[in-house]
Amino acid sequence: MNIAIETILFLCLASFMAGFVDAIVGGGGLIQTPAALILLPAYPVAAVIASTKIPSFSGTAMAAAQYIRKVPIKWKLISIVCTIAFFASFAGSQLLTMVSNSFMKPVLLVVLSSVAVYTYSKKNFGEHTEKQHSPQKEIVLGILFSLILGFYDGFIGPGTGSFFILAFITLLGFDFLKASASAKLVNLATNLGSITLFIIQGKIIWKVAIPMAVSNAIGGAIGARLAIAKGNHFIRIFFLIVVFGTLLRFLYDVI
Repeated sequence: MNIAIETILFLCLASFMAGFVDAIVGGGGLIQTPAALILLPAYPVAAVIASTKIPSFSGTAMAAAQYIRKVPIKWKLISIVCTIAFFASFAGSQLLTMVSNSFMKPVLLVVLSSVAVYTYSKKNFGEHTEKQHSPQKEIVLGILFSLILGFYDGFIGPGTGSFFILAFITLLGFDFLKASASAKLVNLATNLGSITLFIIQGKIIWKVAIPMAVSNAIGGAIGARLAIAKGNHFIRIFFLIVVFGTLLRFLYDVI
């Protein structure tokens, strides 16, 4: 099936913006996925979402490389969380190829409304408030949210990066910068889990996935550098903007 060059260019622009936003606060899929679904109406939804996983992976990898050079990482915790997230995402993507995911949107509308209100009202949200968890409790909490969010990323996807950041902040007490860095690594694992499943099933549209991947990687590199330079206050503001944008998007879909 032929795809017009104009369509590919628009997809690359959306992918660049998605990589930029995702590197800072997550949620880049909320730009990239709807754009791909609109511009590629002739393809099955599962194939379109499968194809967006390639640019998501490349952009997240570029951003993660920027973060890990500047931000300390709890590698034992993150390694376990990434492993669980990989398999959860693989399972979620398997389900995506079999059922519709439209029933999730009203649920997400409620969740995102709560996130927006909480983040706006709690001015020190995302500041460093390290919780006194034992390493064992950190791992248990990490396994719990990586199972849920990993499955969600494989099944639906958009907003997962923001949800991972939220989980690292509220459950583990990370600041925004440390949470963003950790979320990138876990998001890398969830993308890889989905990609593995979709490659096995032959769902990826490579003619759009590859140019989008290059665009997303460039956006991710620029976004990560900006986040590291500007720090927590900037990331908090950007986080709010993305959450409100996500909220409006799901509100539109539900109505």
